[in-house]
Amino acid sequence: MSVVRNPHALPRITRPGAGIVKASAWDVGTPERQRAAVDAIAAAWGKRDWPDEHLLSYSVYIGNDGGTLFHYSQWADEESYRIWLTGARSDTVAEIDAAVPGIERLWLHTYELYRNRGGSAGDAGRVPGAIIVVDIEFDGPDPVRQRAWVDGAFEALENDPEPAPGGISGHFHVSVDGTRVLNYAEWESAQAHIDALAGGEGIGSATPEWHRVQSFPGVTGLGMKRYTPALSLSGGVAGA
Repeated sequence: MSVVRNPHALPRITRPGAGIVKASAWDVGTPERQRAAVDAIAAAWGKRDWPDEHLLSYSVYIGNDGGTLFHYSQWADEESYRIWLTGARSDTVAEIDAAVPGIERLWLHTYELYRNRGGSAGDAGRVPGAIIVVDIEFDGPDPVRQRAWVDGAFEALENDPEPAPGGISGHFHVSVDGTRVLNYAEWESAQAHIDALAGGEGIGSATPEWHRVQSFPGVTGLGMKRYTPALSLSGGVAGA
């Protein structure tokens, strides 16, 4: 199976068959090394066959902070990922590390997609110019609490009297260990997201629903980073 670059350097988040998502971050230090790392990833993957039909997509995003990369891969199941991890991964990683020495791999978490609001890249509609990754961490594992936070965010979005105009979609993931939520949000541009935050109350209006989300019990960390789509690969036919 050949390696195919997906349209707009973006995966289709809502594609069928994706049982788990592996999300991770690297720190490479500078904008020049960000671009070099993306080029090295494209070269290393492009000279090999697509490694496994159970890997549905692999995408890389350049951090607007000038130093990080975000990785998002869709897998059919955990077992398929583990087989790849102990086999074909090593040669690919070694080639990337040789091209860009000193990559710091910051974190890796496993998620399941829980709820979507709006479309997804690959569906008809606006093409996102920026991806906003929001990471929520709780004080311990609790799948019920994870989903309650996401459900509260959906209620706040649906009842917001003045929703931010630049938002395209939100894809809420829950970590399989019960401790985190990740929102992969598609926006028209990074500036549209910056403008939405200018009021100081997050992207939402000052409503009771948003207040409940912002003061949700058990939340110990909230991180947010903006990224530009750089590379998205899949196996077989482009856009599949």
